Amino acid sequence: MILETIHQPADVKRLDGQQLNSLAHEMREALLVRLSKHGGHFGPNLGMVEATIALHYVFDSPKDKLVFDVSHQSYPHKMLTGRKDAYLYEEHYDDVSGYSNPHESEHDHFIIGHTSTSVSLACGLAKARDLKGEAGNVIAVIGDGSLSGGEALEGLDFASELHSNLIVVVNDNDMSIAENHGGLYGNLKLLRETKGQAECNLFRAMGLEYRYVHAGNDISALIAVFQEVKDCTSPVVVHINTQKGKGYAPAEQHKENWHYCSPFDLATGKPLDGSHEEDYSTVTAQYLLAKMKEDPTVVAITSGTPAVLGFTEEKRKEAGSQFVDVGIAEETAVALASGIAVNGGKPVYGVYSTFIQRTFDQLSQDLCINKSPATIVTFAGSVYGMNDVTHLGIYDIPMMANIPNLVYLAPTTKEEYLAMLEWSLKQTEYPVAIRLPGGAMVSDGRTIDKDFGKLNQYQVIQEGSKVAVIGLGTFYELGCKAAQVMEQKWGIHPTIINPHYITGVDEALLDELKIEHTVVITLEDGILDGGFGEKIARFYGDSEVKVLNFGLKKEFLDRYDVQEVLKQNHLTPQQIAEDVAKCL
Repeated sequence: MILETIHQPADVKRLDGQQLNSLAHEMREALLVRLSKHGGHFGPNLGMVEATIALHYVFDSPKDKLVFDVSHQSYPHKMLTGRKDAYLYEEHYDDVSGYSNPHESEHDHFIIGHTSTSVSLACGLAKARDLKGEAGNVIAVIGDGSLSGGEALEGLDFASELHSNLIVVVNDNDMSIAENHGGLYGNLKLLRETKGQAECNLFRAMGLEYRYVHAGNDISALIAVFQEVKDCTSPVVVHINTQKGKGYAPAEQHKENWHYCSPFDLATGKPLDGSHEEDYSTVTAQYLLAKMKEDPTVVAITSGTPAVLGFTEEKRKEAGSQFVDVGIAEETAVALASGIAVNGGKPVYGVYSTFIQRTFDQLSQDLCINKSPATIVTFAGSVYGMNDVTHLGIYDIPMMANIPNLVYLAPTTKEEYLAMLEWSLKQTEYPVAIRLPGGAMVSDGRTIDKDFGKLNQYQVIQEGSKVAVIGLGTFYELGCKAAQVMEQKWGIHPTIINPHYITGVDEALLDELKIEHTVVITLEDGILDGGFGEKIARFYGDSEVKVLNFGLKKEFLDRYDVQEVLKQNHLTPQQIAEDVAKCL
């Protein structure tokens, strides 16, 4: 096997054309086996095999610096830079992350998980090289889907200012996670159809030189153009036309479904976890489609991740113009929602917690200052969500809960969520965000008659004394379990409270608690610093009530075990109950 002999990029350079093609075949087979057993980003990596081989054949990493956008397409790069064992041998699958990581290899320069960043980062590397009077190529790799992100266009706009070596490889497979959306993709299509000869050219319009490779999965064609631009003295774009999911028929035919995969049967393509349980995404799609039929002003918005709202290709067609995908452009999604709301529409923007941080300015400036009554639904905001360091969903509470005018809600069940969503679409006074619980969806069948317009009124679920448990969102059930331990072990019958509101404090209720309670505990599925619990602690600061805040410490976690993290942060029922007992 040729791949077994590749220990560093220099080993690629000694191969002839036939061996390079054999290497590509071996890499693709190794990727397929690993992905079928381990899961991961599927289509982006299969499409980048040949381009990655060509890049390492021509350039001299790490002197020549490769920066991968998003970096979910960096698996082939890792295979050629000393990390092949993590793709060949199951016992080593977890030796590497799913993204580029300089702690793993000198051939990686950034930990990157969010999109549209590579051109700007590469510009920075090139600028520093020039300032130090050094030599070497800087190569940014960016997918066509990432070009819809504002930072990508900002980076391209700046690139021509360098007047020195910078190579931008645009990996164009005519796909984002789902289909591409936006005007610039018309130009990419024109460039593909004319094999790069069209007079209208986005990249040339930005002052960049341009090369086109129609056969973007042909190693020899790629090597030729990379050799041509190597050591260039002005910024150049190399536009390559590749096939997402290349080498696996189901992925070639159904690109959206195979952007990312969980473990699956390689022969059939069917996931090994065959469960099809209802979740918050499917519930959201069902609710919104029904609303759209009743009200033509209801519109669902996504920023390149339609699956988060449960809108499959079939459901998108059903929704028609009432479904909008702005591409990977969270800033535009929030500003668009604000504009729709101000003009009488009813927008619902669905977004993963890890990506909402990309649009803080629009949340504050475009949405909340204007009190635009748009709805944001935050998914995977939880320790139970995505666990790569680049995709953590545990920071949205401090970020969003401290923006004036925003009402941030935390349901604990499907029924509470749908009631909150119904209220949010009817009301016209506030921007509203709803933070969905992590883990499996809970449905208890209860009818929710609460008026969420009466802001910051918490719900007392169980009357008690001595200890009050305020469990927010996901951790409400954890609070209930901790209360059971307190009662069973120490005979304490706590008050249990479902606060619903992340952004506000129920001062009247908290005042009442002072009469019969000496300890109040808060539980939140996010970091404590600047979070929900601190609002409660601040309220009781000048009183005799002791407050214990339970949540996560501020840190960057990576590929963590949820149960271990919960134990480390004293977030098990037994630990919580013991901490309360010590306080009493």
